[in-house]
Order: sequence, then C-alpha cells, then structure tokens
Amino acid sequence: MKRDTYEVPGGHREEGEAIIDTAKRELYEETGAIAYTLKPVCVYSVTAPDNFDGEETFGMLYCADIQAFEPELHSEIEWIVITDRPADRWTYPLIQPKLIDEAKRRGCIE
Repeated sequence: MKRDTYEVPGGHREEGEAIIDTAKRELYEETGAIAYTLKPVCVYSVTAPDNFDGEETFGMLYCADIQAFEPELHSEIEWIVITDRPADRWTYPLIQPKLIDEAKRRGCIE
C-alpha cells in the first residue's frame, strides 16, 4: 500500500534493547541519518483499541539534530522531507501532531 501521508521516525523497541538504542536504530532505518545528536524530550503514553489489546503503552520522544544522511535511501524509505512547518497529512494524525506540539512546548523545536 502506497501512502500519501507523512510520519516522523519512530518504532518499537526490540526485546532487550535500550530505548536510546531504539531511537538511534529507528532514526537510521527511517531516514538514513548517520551523523546526529539526540535530545530526550519526554516520556509519552498511547492507548489504542487496535494496538496491544487496548492497553496503555509508553514511548520516549527524542529530538534529533541531523548533520548528515547516507548518500542513498534504503528500501524502507521512499523520500525524506525537510521543512520548517509541519505536514498537512499525517499517517497518525491523533498522535504525531501532539508529539510535535510537546517538543515545541519544551523548546526542542521552533
């Protein structure tokens, strides 16, 4: 299925994986970022009836300052958009804009 929506990098932690390592792995897999710094923003929770049997799950929001990407995109990445304003069409519109708003509120992004 081809999407016409946008996402911020993210994903699930592998068993035994430290959350910071999850953030680094997902950032690389979903953007090809090879030089960056990560700043923790906050812990967040999500409850969705169609995920994890409706149980509350937790995640860690990081802000990435990316200095360099790999020269070629991976098969998981169709394209990367770098913009100074949020996207109009989010894949997860009930979650992603709220995370961006929280990062703004905490001064991580403008």
